[in-house]
Amino acid sequence: MTSLPEKSFDPAAKGPLEGVRCLDLSRLVAGNQLTHLLADWGADVLKIERPEKGDDLRNWKVENISNHWKVYARNKSSMTLNLRTDEGRALLLNLVEGAQGLVENFVPGTLERWGLGPDILLKHNPKLVIVRISGWGQTGPWRDRPGFGTLVEAMSGFADLNGFPDRPPALPPMAFADMISGTYGAAAFMTALRHVEVSGGQGQVIDLSLFEPILSFLSSEASQFTLSGKPSTRSGNRSPITAPRNLYRCSDGKWLSLSASMQSMVERLFDAMGQPELKTDPRFVTNTDRVRNADELDALIARYMESHERDEVLETLGKAGVTVGEVCTVSELMEHPYVLARESLVELPDDEMGEVPMHNLTPRFSATPAQFRKPAPDLGADTDRTLHDLGLSADQITKLREGGII
Repeated sequence: MTSLPEKSFDPAAKGPLEGVRCLDLSRLVAGNQLTHLLADWGADVLKIERPEKGDDLRNWKVENISNHWKVYARNKSSMTLNLRTDEGRALLLNLVEGAQGLVENFVPGTLERWGLGPDILLKHNPKLVIVRISGWGQTGPWRDRPGFGTLVEAMSGFADLNGFPDRPPALPPMAFADMISGTYGAAAFMTALRHVEVSGGQGQVIDLSLFEPILSFLSSEASQFTLSGKPSTRSGNRSPITAPRNLYRCSDGKWLSLSASMQSMVERLFDAMGQPELKTDPRFVTNTDRVRNADELDALIARYMESHERDEVLETLGKAGVTVGEVCTVSELMEHPYVLARESLVELPDDEMGEVPMHNLTPRFSATPAQFRKPAPDLGADTDRTLHDLGLSADQITKLREGGII
């Protein structure tokens, strides 16, 4: 059991995006990350899911519980709709007329084949902001290729730079590219929405690939290669441009991270280690010297760390104003005084788990705070309500369900 702060859902709560409705046709991570942010900030996000199957994210389970869905579908609604039918597509177009946004991540050209291309959607709602997520973008020679995040994490150069020089390239342990793309997408959506609502502009299509956002995180690599003529190589936990920067093991087996990228920080570190003479050691006088002699520098710091327990190092270097911190496990984070004080992780009520821990609303708005309004929905939980709001009768809804439309 943890001691995380307990929060509750308040269906009447409102957020800064109150009044914004976004239809989410996407599956898996990138689209859900995008609309997860919008929903947390108060938007009315309606997941449009396949009857009986739903979003594939529901199938990512631990101990047979869809924990990913619980986190990334909080504050959202769900309706089922078969977009491969004329009736389903007609209902979607009705929903489009009252929406501000639509998010999809089908293979490029799919919506067009269904008669739901941007030209049709914008005809029904000229103010609509459409975010189209794909692996490689809506144009170019690779538009039709499969594009999961793993592939773009590899091709973007990230995997080649990630890991240690004597080991193979390494992929991240989470859906990193998807989450970057989804976060970019939320910012792009809000930018386009401002153009509509503040500038009086028209809706538009946002072409959001998984590849280009993660490539932008490596933005200086191309210029660095142009300047030096040499590609960057894997450097493990070190930085190729500043030193010291690494992880170090203490005498109790626990690890610390240290980054002393400013000259004053390095000098404080050497003093706190009880080795002020290192400040004038020719190997370590400047940052360039320290990068060039990183092996020797790391060996000296590692020797100091290995002779002290982690808490002792934290206290000593902390008092000296050195940037050092713990390497925490998730279990340690759930009991960490900083996390508890900031309420960075919280527990929310859940029918299956009793309480489900997840990250708090991020970031924090001083005047219009985001809210926990409702838990992740069961598949199709809001179908009847949504169709009723469109003016359909109970008999019409029953017929749609019997016909496999919803």
